[in-house]
Amino acid sequence: MKIYTPETQHYRITNDKGNKFFKYNGWPSVCMDDRGVLYAVASSLRLSHVDPCGKGCMYMSYDQGKTWTRPIVLNDSFVDDRDMGICYLGGGKLIVSWFSQAPDNYNDQIQEYDWFEEKDKAISWGFSEAWKKLSGDEYTSSAGSFVMMSDDYGVTWSDPVRLPVTAPHGPSVCKDGTLVYLGNVFHEDSDARPPITCYTSVDGGYTWNFAGEVPDTTGPRGETVNAYNMFEPHVVELPGGRLLGAIRTHNEEMDPGFTVFVTYSDDKGKTWSKPVGTGVDGSPPHLMVHSSGAVVCSYSCRTNGSRCERAVVSYDMGETWTQDYAIDDRLDFFCDMGYPASVELPDGSILSVYYQKFPGEWWTSVLCSRWSLHPLEK
Repeated sequence: MKIYTPETQHYRITNDKGNKFFKYNGWPSVCMDDRGVLYAVASSLRLSHVDPCGKGCMYMSYDQGKTWTRPIVLNDSFVDDRDMGICYLGGGKLIVSWFSQAPDNYNDQIQEYDWFEEKDKAISWGFSEAWKKLSGDEYTSSAGSFVMMSDDYGVTWSDPVRLPVTAPHGPSVCKDGTLVYLGNVFHEDSDARPPITCYTSVDGGYTWNFAGEVPDTTGPRGETVNAYNMFEPHVVELPGGRLLGAIRTHNEEMDPGFTVFVTYSDDKGKTWSKPVGTGVDGSPPHLMVHSSGAVVCSYSCRTNGSRCERAVVSYDMGETWTQDYAIDDRLDFFCDMGYPASVELPDGSILSVYYQKFPGEWWTSVLCSRWSLHPLEK
């Protein structure tokens, strides 16, 4: 059952109408500081879903998401910077995460796209020629998974710290200040699927220690679900101290075949339960614990005819999931969309950021919606 909440309000974070080249934006995350300032990050100023021009950008809102600053570039490497995550640690401290992919085949793909304009193909070709001039160290040092920290509400940032794992929305902070990061081991070969692995940090993100791995499992009818099927996870600490992880899961034998599995850890990430399917029609997930005690899992449905940014809610700490909220169902046919992340606003409402086409445009923007849990469920 879908609930379309009457409180829903839609806003846009990026507005690239005057941009003749770098219109594409994707893979956002969001957080709020102790002053009520919102921070959204995304891979912005791009040519397309796959291209060498991605930059890690931050946007700030001082009015609960109605208006946002112009993009603030946080990282811009030689290669494609993607999947920006952000988390507020308190006391003005922020951590952002991303991964940078070596673009060996990007130019060939772009040259083959019929819908790419010649000016975009020319930009990609120029980047490709420039890469050939880079030394081996310059080229390889840019690729990988990274975090970067700020102690002054995002005014200045540390040097990047390389991590062994990556996930779209990055790490989360626990009540005792420990950072927990559930992600895939970063691997240059996109066909290789190392296991979902947990790392933790007790010094604000500067050093990280291995905690444990998520085991293989089976689907509802005994289908194999292993490292190749599971990636792009997110994790939060529940009120009792248990860690709840949610994982993007693919398996064509399952129904739905593109869904979310959940797993638990009761020993700070050292061991994890076998993942169990939620049955939601979409992915990848982002988890948020609401002040009411509800756990909100945001995700994107890409099924033909019902493409939509959505969320499901759990009132028993992730054991079961109830109502299916439609956060933004204004999309028609374009399947390049999703990766919603949510944060609770001071009045208890929820702001979700995501990327998809703005109505009437052909490129993807970062948008946000403000909505509320159903009154009967609070």
